[in-house]
Formats: sequence, structure tokens, C-alpha cells
Amino acid sequence: MHMLEIKAPWDQKIIQKIKCQKANDIEQILDVASKNSLKKGADFSLINRIDVLESFYKIVSSNITKLAKLASSEGGKPLKDSIIEIQRGAEGVKSAIEIIKSESGNVIPMNINKASENRIAFTQKEPIGVALAISAFNHPFNLIIHQIIPAIAVGCPVIVKPSEDTPLSCLKIIEMLYQSGLPKEKCFFVMPENLDIATKLVSDDRVDFLSFIGSSKVGWMLRSKLSPGTRCALEHGGMAPTFVTQSADLDLSSKLLIKGGFYHAGQVCVSVQRIFIHKSIFNDFLDLFTKNLRQFKVGNPLDNKTDVGPLIRPGEVDRVHSWVDEAVKNGAELLSGGKKISETTYDKTILINPKESDTISQKEVFGPVVCVYSYEDIDVAIEKANLTNVSFQASIFSNEIKEVLNFYQKINASAIFHNDHTAFRVDWMPFAGLKHSGYGVGGIKYTMEDMQVDKMLVLRK
Repeated sequence: MHMLEIKAPWDQKIIQKIKCQKANDIEQILDVASKNSLKKGADFSLINRIDVLESFYKIVSSNITKLAKLASSEGGKPLKDSIIEIQRGAEGVKSAIEIIKSESGNVIPMNINKASENRIAFTQKEPIGVALAISAFNHPFNLIIHQIIPAIAVGCPVIVKPSEDTPLSCLKIIEMLYQSGLPKEKCFFVMPENLDIATKLVSDDRVDFLSFIGSSKVGWMLRSKLSPGTRCALEHGGMAPTFVTQSADLDLSSKLLIKGGFYHAGQVCVSVQRIFIHKSIFNDFLDLFTKNLRQFKVGNPLDNKTDVGPLIRPGEVDRVHSWVDEAVKNGAELLSGGKKISETTYDKTILINPKESDTISQKEVFGPVVCVYSYEDIDVAIEKANLTNVSFQASIFSNEIKEVLNFYQKINASAIFHNDHTAFRVDWMPFAGLKHSGYGVGGIKYTMEDMQVDKMLVLRK
């Protein structure tokens, strides 16, 4: 029996060991899920779904701190931020309940020509079938909520594979769902013992919908393995650009961009990575930015005073340092950080004007590193910001409406925020990566739509 060791990112101590599944175990799960999906949700009525989700919401809401400590211990996110994550997860459940109560089909026009005479037509929602959710480590509670709660809400049996680094929050969520009355044939935890079994799971023709959150390299590869007819939604990372213009509030922008850039040690798919500052305010902004950054504490994620925790694995610390070191050797100015604090933590780093050819200017760093670029002409700077194969969220700090609208029109992004950082998110809004950053639209409401089909009935008199 293969056992997976779950290590705390902070000190690499083993928290727990869990059993991995063999091919036969996965086959059994697929068989049960597939047979259940043929019932089209009729065995799990809307009333029962609402009852389960309301009970689950109450359990989560009464265990916020306990669940946050579990998420922090396995994922490394500072406890105060994990508490917010659990609270958001509970709100996501509430959103799903509200959508269940308000969702409806459509009436299709008939009797408008000779061919459609004496007919009435309408659509209703039906679960798409078996949903497979593969998740990332960086929000071990809320990402799972975003993937399996929509499936439960619409009546899809769901198979969920969390990150190998952070499966414990997922296991706890499923335990609480069963406790809330969820039939066990509606939700299955999987941790395949090897990559071959995991890939076969993705490509199985009994999977009707894949929800993937993780690296673009893996996500696009898995999409190519899907069985014909299997639909999917992919959520990857970006290189979020933020602009600070001459009219911006520098104190506000510096504080918000520190949070957006160094929250969870930069391990967020829409984390602030590139800041473009107008030349006339460049030094003033950096003075405030570095001053405020000094107040951000790196440390044990379970310490309430910690703002920046460890990276998920020691190898990620080495990778981030190599990218920073390359940029510095190629001429970038190192304003702060640029060094390992320990095997598991990296210092808060600011790089000034790295070259466009540097790795850190071309790829998502997913670490506590922010690159700052000066500009004179905002349109030229926007063109430079757009020279990547990823596109997700962007923001602009400005008190001039023309600047904001110009930026909104020209920047490559699916969402633009005014006077805020790029990591802003509420769970009922659309959340969509473009280009290499993803496929489809995330968010509770939009995932529920993806996991259903419109089924039409045409009645003839």
C-alpha cells in the first residue's frame, strides 16, 4: 500500500499520511459515479441538496479557526489569511444555495411561423454527468469548495483529486459533507498512486466534465487527453500587471500592492507581479513601498503576526532564487530581498527594471517577488505589459477617468480593477484566465452553469 506523506511547508514535519489508490480502486469509483450520473440528479432532489448545503454551511461556520489552522499547517498560508479563506468558502456555499433557488430554464418561442404552429417549448437544467475536479495547493479549502459545491448543487456526482501537498482540507470538507447528509455516491476523494493512473482517470470516457486548477503546462496537457465530448474548465496563472499613474494616491497604492504582491508569499494566480510606475512618481512610490513592506513579517504561518509564510516546497525556494539571481546578473536592480531566509522561506523581493528577456519578465513567478518598471508613455507601457502569453487580471491606480477607461480598453485582461490590487476576488464574480491562463469561466455561478446542460422539451398540441 502506497502512503503519501503530508509535510508542513514551514518546517517540513510530517503532519499525516494518507492512503493512495490503485487502478482498481479508481475503476470502482468511476463505475459507481457513472451509474449514479444516469439518474440525472433525480435521486437527490433540490430540497435535499439545499438541506445538505445549509447543514454543511453551519458546520463550516462553527469551525472557522479549526479549519483555518488545518489549511495553514498543510498549505503554509498565514493563519489570518486562512481564516478569511474559510469564511469565503462558507459564503460560497451560501451563494450556491441562492443560485439553486433562483435558477430556471427558458421558454423557446413557438407559433411564430407555419413550422412552429401548435407547439410549446421550454428548457430545464440537467446535470451534465460525472464531474472530475483536480485542484491546486494554494487555497486548499476554498478551491475545493469552488469545484465540488457547484457539482453537488446541480446534482453531479463529483470525483475530487486535491494537490498532493494539501489533501487534508479536502478530506475534511468531504467528511463534513457526509456528516451533513450528502449521499456517499455523490462525492469521492481520489489520490492515485502514480501519474499514469491519474492520467487514465482524466481521459476516461465516463468523465463528463473536468474542472482543473493548477499550472498551465499540466492543464493544457490534460485537456488534450480528454475523451471526445468531455467538457472542461481550466484555471491557470497570470503575470498580473498593475499601473500607478501620476494622479494616483501613492500611500493607498503602495499598501494595497504590497498585500497583492506578497499575500501567501506570492503563491496566488492573480498575485501582483509587475508594477508599472510613471517616471515622475517612481522614486516617491518606491520610498513608500519599501517602507511599508518592512512592516510585513515573514514567519511561521500559524503565528497570528505572520504576513508572509513559506513556499509550498523547498524546491520552489530554489527556483524563485534562480529567477531573481538571473535578473540581477542581467542588470536588474535589487531594491530589497533577493535571498533565502531558510530552506522553506524566501525574502520579500523587489526588482527594478528587469530585462524583457529575463525569465521573471516572461513567466509567472509564484513567489514573493515583485518587478517594478518605470514608464513615460502609458500606451507604450501597456504594449509592453501585453507582451506575454498569459492574461488574467490587471489593475490601475488613477484618479483620472480617461486614464482608467484607456487602460480598460487596451490592457489584455479579463478583469480590470480601479484603485485596487489584482488579487481582488469575490466568489460570485466571473474569474477567467485568457490565452494560456485558462479556459472557461470560474466562480460558483459560472461553474454551476458549466456543470449543467439545457434540456429542451417541445410539446405539440
